[in-house]
Amino acid sequence: MIPIGSLVNAAAIIGGSLIGVMLHSRFPERIRQIVFQGLGLSTMVIGMQMALKVQDLLILIFSILLGGIIGELLKLDTLFERLAGKLKKTIGSKDTGFTDGLITASLIFCIGAMAIIGSFEEGIKGDPTILYTKSILDGFASIALASTYGMGVLFSFIPVLLYQGALTIFANSFQEWFSPLMIEQLTATGGVLILGISLILLEIKRINLSNLLPSLGMVIILTAIFR
Repeated sequence: MIPIGSLVNAAAIIGGSLIGVMLHSRFPERIRQIVFQGLGLSTMVIGMQMALKVQDLLILIFSILLGGIIGELLKLDTLFERLAGKLKKTIGSKDTGFTDGLITASLIFCIGAMAIIGSFEEGIKGDPTILYTKSILDGFASIALASTYGMGVLFSFIPVLLYQGALTIFANSFQEWFSPLMIEQLTATGGVLILGISLILLEIKRINLSNLLPSLGMVIILTAIFR
């Protein structure tokens, strides 16, 4: 199966990022700041809506805690920074915000209800409509992000394509595994991580979200065992 929705999403991120990079020097600092504040507030609302879909709060809490511990033990943040650093060196980029842009954009674009549900919709029903809608939103978001962080945002299309494409193919192959409860628990956990992104964008608190990513795997395991 070809994940068409994910391919379109990746193309939108590339296009939006190129526009953002071209506008980089033309965006006054005040405009860039207000755009980020608006993006941060919008992301917070999205995260809250997702988190409130939780059906079993204890499973969500333990998923976050256990996932965070696993992430710290695996030092995922260090791994991602090294990979971003190698990519930056390979393409010869001099953007000081390359690594932050790549990681921040990847988290925003990958951890969300539309990424998860959209991939499942295409994989199970063959309907990429949700991912097409997400592509439009991500395209505009990448303009704002790339205008600040630079070329690092553009290369977030790689994890987006790999992540969503894998979810689509997986959902197509194992449709019977994903109940509505499983999807809601996964969405709620993703919502908590999205709230963390909003705190970073609003410069309220720097949260090590990279090391919390295993929470998404833990919530699937714990939900399967206890529900």
